[in-house]
Amino acid sequence: MADNDLDKFIDETTSQRSLAPVAVASQVALMFGVSFATIIVFNVLRPRNKIVYEPKVKYHVGDKVPPRASDSFLGWVSPLLHTKEPELVDKIGLDAAIFLRFLRLCRWLFTAIAVLTCAVLIPINVVYNIKSVPSESRDALSMLTIRNVKGDLLFAHVAVTYAITFIVIAFVYMHWREVVRLRKEWFRSPEYLQSFYARTLMTTDVPKKLQSDEGIRAIFESVQVPYPTTSVHIGRKVGRLPELIEYHNDAVRELEAVLVKYLKGGKIGKKRPTITIGGFMGIGGEKKDAIDYYTAKLQRAERAVEEFRNQIDLRKPENYGFASMAAVPYAHIVANMLRHKHPKGTTITLAPNPKDIVWKNLGRSRSDIRGKQTIGWLWLIAVCAFNTVPLLIISILANLSSLTAFVPFLETWSDASPGSFTFLSGVLPPAVSALFGWALPIIMRKLTKYMGAYTHSRMDRAVVARYFAFLIISQLIIFTLIGVIFNSVKQIVILIGKHKSFQDIIDNLHQLPQTINETYIDQASYWLTYFPLRGFLVLFDLAQLLNLFVVYFKTHFLGRTPREIREWTQPPDFQFAIYFSNLLFMAAVGLFFAPLAPLVVVACAVVFWISSWVYKYQLMFVFVSKTESGGRMWNVVINRLLAGVVLMQCIMILTIGLQHGFSSLHWIATIPPILFIVIFKMYIHRFFQPSFRYYIPTEAELREAQIHSRRNDTARNRLEKRFGHPALHSELFTPMVHANMTHLLPQVFHGKISNVQTKLDDMGGQSAEAHVVAGGIKIAGVQERDLEYDPALYRRDRGDDWDTQSISSTNLLSETKSMYPDARSASPGPTKMLGYDRYLAQGPTPEIEMTRLDIPDNQPLLNSSGYFDANLAASRSNVDLGYATTPLSEYSHAPLNPNAYPNDGYREAPLHRPYPSQQEYASPSQYTPPQQYTPPQQYAPPQQYAPQQYAPQDYAPPQQYPPQRPYSPAQQYPAHNRYPSQPGMGSQRASPDSSYGHPAPPPPGLAGGTPNMAGRGAHRAL
Repeated sequence: MADNDLDKFIDETTSQRSLAPVAVASQVALMFGVSFATIIVFNVLRPRNKIVYEPKVKYHVGDKVPPRASDSFLGWVSPLLHTKEPELVDKIGLDAAIFLRFLRLCRWLFTAIAVLTCAVLIPINVVYNIKSVPSESRDALSMLTIRNVKGDLLFAHVAVTYAITFIVIAFVYMHWREVVRLRKEWFRSPEYLQSFYARTLMTTDVPKKLQSDEGIRAIFESVQVPYPTTSVHIGRKVGRLPELIEYHNDAVRELEAVLVKYLKGGKIGKKRPTITIGGFMGIGGEKKDAIDYYTAKLQRAERAVEEFRNQIDLRKPENYGFASMAAVPYAHIVANMLRHKHPKGTTITLAPNPKDIVWKNLGRSRSDIRGKQTIGWLWLIAVCAFNTVPLLIISILANLSSLTAFVPFLETWSDASPGSFTFLSGVLPPAVSALFGWALPIIMRKLTKYMGAYTHSRMDRAVVARYFAFLIISQLIIFTLIGVIFNSVKQIVILIGKHKSFQDIIDNLHQLPQTINETYIDQASYWLTYFPLRGFLVLFDLAQLLNLFVVYFKTHFLGRTPREIREWTQPPDFQFAIYFSNLLFMAAVGLFFAPLAPLVVVACAVVFWISSWVYKYQLMFVFVSKTESGGRMWNVVINRLLAGVVLMQCIMILTIGLQHGFSSLHWIATIPPILFIVIFKMYIHRFFQPSFRYYIPTEAELREAQIHSRRNDTARNRLEKRFGHPALHSELFTPMVHANMTHLLPQVFHGKISNVQTKLDDMGGQSAEAHVVAGGIKIAGVQERDLEYDPALYRRDRGDDWDTQSISSTNLLSETKSMYPDARSASPGPTKMLGYDRYLAQGPTPEIEMTRLDIPDNQPLLNSSGYFDANLAASRSNVDLGYATTPLSEYSHAPLNPNAYPNDGYREAPLHRPYPSQQEYASPSQYTPPQQYTPPQQYAPPQQYAPQQYAPQDYAPPQQYPPQRPYSPAQQYPAHNRYPSQPGMGSQRASPDSSYGHPAPPPPGLAGGTPNMAGRGAHRAL
């Protein structure tokens, strides 16, 4: 009996070789048919459901409306073909354009690799199998792989890995160069330059003694940054207010859901809805009336929010703060200078978009974050361990034919219906893998948020890194190990069936390397069933059939609240982290099997081609970016793509070592490509990273930078408005039902109900009729015409510049008086030092060396000719700029790029901003050159003063040094033979909110003398 079972097992193992090609073919045929049907359904539904398939046509920001797509059967194809990258960047943002560029990189990269491997390796593999491998030991798929190839022919595969490495390096280099160009253009785009957060710096981990506005200012002054701040703001504690607001809004959603369900169709339901409080999995607990329960919950939430807002103490600071600069280039220069510095123990970076901040994590201490990261990593390990269960199931399903000799019903099924058995053995493994993998990104994102990521974009980058590593470890490495164990046990079973001794079984373990080699190559058939499923899921995502089904079911069976309808009509957010992770995993699998099984690369390339067109449509017409990061994900995904190349080389090292033996040292020939990747990564980091991370302006761009004044930044509380905690101005939800249900509310709620007109803050202040029920809860009725989201309100909410919004935090913050007398100033004015008045009266002379007026060391910053001399400068500045020296332009006026200074032995001299004449700013192209010096008694009093070009901190307050008489702005400079004409000054642009448009008193110390030529900021040449 045992011999019969053994014979059956051997027969089934042999027949498995002929079943694998059939299983792969059945999966490909099935997915092709379903995908073709999905495309047909999409083309039929698209013209009739524009709010689902083209929501961005109605909801877009500004003039970024997508191109028109015809309602014909394939009318959506033409816009995809004719819309190029420059237009895409403008219409859909740089994040989405970078995503599409990565897809374009992958589709052409894997097309090139597929052509190479199919043209070179498949002929070698096929010829060797025909000549050297018996027909019963091979099948149609194994002949195309490296499985049975032995001897020196393996070095042809090694040579192909060299070629693949160079192809990847070439493609990545070309696209990296283009991405840097796109980033430079984005930094210089009007949309970015006009964003307030673009010229704001964020300071985290602020020590307790510096947790004030003055403390933030002191941090910047301690490193002697070349540009002063225009305003500073320390974060303020808001306590449990965000949790209470979220609790309130959740209660509103729950009440709306039960009301709409109970009053569905404008009729009262037969039975009032109930809710079970307590219990476990539906067992036990107490049943209560759902409407009364959620009404009481909402009343408690409203009282709690109101009481907390009245009692909140905004004087308690957080451990983070913000500082705005006068111009966007200034902020980037300072952030670049301090990128590796930690002044006073803090970390200073470019401030993210306020909408991108996870405020709950921003105020966490380092110890708190470290604790949560430890717990988070433990949870990740637990998830990885738990994931071995579905991997074991997938491995068993992938080897069903090997189990027929041990599982009777599988044997019966295989004999009765070999077609269906083969079909399911090819379809089930990838389907189960996709099912179990659906929830993993959600778990990863929640764990990443728990571990302390303080921006959504940073959270996305962390999710990509961790999810990609998780997929590689679980889906490739652990899955392969499970297969190795499975095949090793199978061999042991065969030997036991032959009644071999224990010593014979141990001696047979020398075949283990061959088993390992055959196992991960045989798994290529599984991945050939995986990629057709991925291609179908991409097209299924295009059709959005699941979304349509859920909406239909809720509308006709449960009812949808007005809020759900409004939110559903908006363009959904594109989950870049999940899509990037899946694409990277496919790329890693394609590279892994490129030299082993070339057909896997072909399948990978096909899926990338499908994905590139589908996601281009989705991003053009359907999805939006949650917050624009300017393509910051690019660096993360390219690093993982290069890691895939290293993984390919590692598997080739293993293959050559197992075939030739590691003692032969033939495997050393596969190591150099890894070194090539490491060197290429270092090159990228050295030459591409600085321009990718920061806006590095030219001298001309610094001259023409749009300058914002401290007066406007502080007077309008711009920093507090933009970077105040959103809980201080969040709009509480008002319960809403459909208008045809409001007349039934008196029958639903007890007590007296009155009608009032109310403004729905969460609908842009729209007025609506509301019923006030017991407890003062207002329930508004929304007309059917108002159910869809207002496009104008959508543009307001999506815009980055939201000064016009109603922000209550400004009033809250303004009630808190600073304990410092000059807390609103960006930086203290220079102290009046010895020789200051003489300097103001006589102007600069060759004998007077300009010094910083707010430091005690009085070190010279300009030489006797009035130029900055790096060789003569000496400073204790601790700022390391880290870039090569750039020669100083002889006729430069604007502060030069601090990247020009080689090390921290140099300090920038003060920035001089002369007072322009009215004539100079009457037209940007006009400029009055410096005139000959005129004695003070010859000055003609002007009618009025021209707008100032410098920030208010450049001089002491007027009450301290009152001006004694007016001066002529046209005659500012004493004549010197070495001073050439300076045509660049007239091109400086004024910000619409700067102090240029306001006549100002003359600066102090100019009575009867030349104008003040000292100021704070970066150096200039005289």
